[in-house]
Parts: sequence; structure tokens; C-alpha cells
Amino acid sequence: MDPLYTSTEASAGNWSTPEPNGTDGYWNQFVQPPWRIALWAVAYSAIVLVSVVGNVTVVWIILAHRRMRTVTNFFLVNLAFAEASMSAFNTVVNFVYAAHNEWYFGLVYCRFHNFFPIAAVFASICSMTAIAVDRYMAIIHPLKQRLSSTQTKVIIGVIWVLAFLLAFPQYYYSDTDELPGRIVCYIDWPEYDVMNFKTIYYVCVVILIYFLPLLVMGWAYLVVGLNLWAGEIPGDSSGRYQEQLTAKRKVVKMMIVVVCTFAFCWLPYHVYFLLHQFFPLLFERPFIQQVYLAVMWLAMSSTMYNPIIYCCLNDRFRAGFKQAFRWCPCVTASSYEGLELKSTRYLQTQTSVYKASRMETTVSAVLPSAEDAAKVGAKRGSPVHSPSMEVTSNGSSSRSMSKTVSETSSFYSSNNLPV
Repeated sequence: MDPLYTSTEASAGNWSTPEPNGTDGYWNQFVQPPWRIALWAVAYSAIVLVSVVGNVTVVWIILAHRRMRTVTNFFLVNLAFAEASMSAFNTVVNFVYAAHNEWYFGLVYCRFHNFFPIAAVFASICSMTAIAVDRYMAIIHPLKQRLSSTQTKVIIGVIWVLAFLLAFPQYYYSDTDELPGRIVCYIDWPEYDVMNFKTIYYVCVVILIYFLPLLVMGWAYLVVGLNLWAGEIPGDSSGRYQEQLTAKRKVVKMMIVVVCTFAFCWLPYHVYFLLHQFFPLLFERPFIQQVYLAVMWLAMSSTMYNPIIYCCLNDRFRAGFKQAFRWCPCVTASSYEGLELKSTRYLQTQTSVYKASRMETTVSAVLPSAEDAAKVGAKRGSPVHSPSMEVTSNGSSSRSMSKTVSETSSFYSSNNLPV
């Protein structure tokens, strides 16, 4: 992804300048000292390590635990896959090329290098948009039918098809060229008299993979936020309602942080390449390489923040990370955190048994014994219940309460609380 939209077209054209002594040879004005390259290498390596490990762990947490396989989390799997892939396949190569301004990887990888990042970014932001729309439908229109697992997978497939179609021009027009002393990878855009195809394509890409999705997500989360924080259901102050409302707020908060992080990290990158279309001479100056490396680092770093956000803002993801890294000396996973990742049915059963036993103990402590009941009945002239009848009555009451608790637990464990 060097750059995301235009690759090294500038390298092929203007970034090799005549030598200062006036000879016919060429020199690369963007060669950096070793110490600077080493610092940038450490910074980019940290992105790759944290992004790949974190996003692969997110995928494992969701796919390996049945309770985590919800509509929202399937889109999070797609988001994690796109970010881990882009970080693994493009970040290091992009850094090497930007640092040396020389392509070492051949024509095939040049085309993939220009093609895949646009597809991955499109898939990432579309996944976040799908989550925003799903949250909007679940909270604003709770009675409408939710997406099934099959429908979610179909939507993910459609997202990738559209992503490949959007990125295909970058693949089709990518090429390598041999300059004096080095090889460059660039995009050989066609030239038309009636329109500037390159500029139109860049503007469309920026709109489709940044501004339009952010507009949709901003509207959806604004409406959801007003509903969750500014509105209350009249007369419904039960504990069940409050717990459900708190859970929904946590999910929405987490996704808002994810979206804002993505928007902040990618905004300088998009501004950089939009300026490149209208002020190309500015990008021939030597300092622009350091600007590009900084802007690209910020954009690529967006791939490593999401696992950190999930771990900090979601109890189940935090439990999953502790479970995955329990081999580390500083990480301890308690039994409760392990329980959080078990299946819904198991949690319902355990919760029902625990609460039912509490209620049975309370009922037994409050109700009078058979002997006391007989004395009270004799004084009042009311019929005396036998011990066997009392046990039967208590058992019936306990079963009824246990059933109510079980139904409540089942309600909480449903897909209404997706993450």
C-alpha cells in the first residue's frame, strides 16, 4: 500500500533527480541514515506484532466459544481478519519501500501490494458500519427480525466481493519500472481527454471507504445514543431492564470508541493523498518522506488498537484474553472469567440452580415450622396442615421460583446482549 491510492507513481516520475554535479547519473534523494531507518523499523514492527497477535486472539475468542458467536461478533471476526491480514502482508513491505524508495518484491506482489489494502480497509469499515446498523435495528426496532447466522455470513461475503471490485483498478494498472539504479512499483493510470480517471477514482475511494461509512455510523450511533442515554421506558424500572440497558450501553460505547479510533488514525492519510492530487509539486520535497512515514504509521496503527479496546471495555473479551495468555506469569484467569466464555445453556443452568437454592433457603427460613403452624392454627381455629403437605407446598413454590429465575437468565443470555 505505497501509497494506498497512488502507490509509487511519484517515484517513477520525479523522485529520482539528476546528481548535483551535473553528470548523467541519477541519485535517490530519499535515502535515509541507518539510525533513522532503525527507529522507524522498531515502530512498524510493533504494529505488526500487536496487530497480528491481538486480532488472531480475537478471532479465536469468538469462534472457539459458542456464546460469543453472535451477529455483532461475526462482523468483529471479519474486521479482525481484515486488519490482521493487512498488517501482516502490507505493513512491513510498505515500510521497506517507503524507507528505501526501491521495490524488491517483483511484479506479482506489486499488484497485490496495491490491491489488497483498499479491499481490506473497505471490508473493515463496512464491517463496522454493519455493526452500527445492527445495533440500530436491535435497539430502535427491537421487534423486527434480527439477522441470522447465515444471513450475516452472506453479508460478509458480499462485502468482500464489493471490496475486490473497488480495488481491482489498482491491481489492473499496477506495474514495475526500472529506473537508473533501482526498480519502482507504480500505477500506470490511463489518460483520457474528457476526464481525469485517476482523480475521479481517488475521490470515489475516499468517499466509499471513509466519509460515507462514517456518516452512516455517526447517524446510527447518534440515534442509538439518544435512545439509550436520554430516553427511558416509562414505568419499567425492573432490575432486568436496568441490566439489559447497561449491557447495551457498554456495547455501544465500545463500538463508538472503535469507530472514533479508526476515523482519527485514517484522516491524515486520506488528507495526505487528496492533497497529492491537487498539489503534486509539494510531494517532491525531501521532507515529505518523513511526513509520509508518520502518516502511514498512524494509519497502519489502527489495526492494533481494536483488540486493546475490546479487552479494556468488554468483560468477556477480557476473560478470553486472560484465557489465551494464561501462560504469562503476570496473567491470572479466575474461574468466573472462565465461566463467562462457556455456552449459554451452561450459564442458564448454573445461574438457575444457584438462585433457586438461595430462594429455597430463604423460603425455608421465613416460613414457620410444622409444629409452630399447628399451634397457630389451633389458636385461630383454622385447619392444620400436615408436614407432608407443607413440604409439597414449599417444593412447588421453589419449583415455580426456579422456573422464573431460569426464564430470566435465558432472557439475559439471548442475542439481545450480543457481545
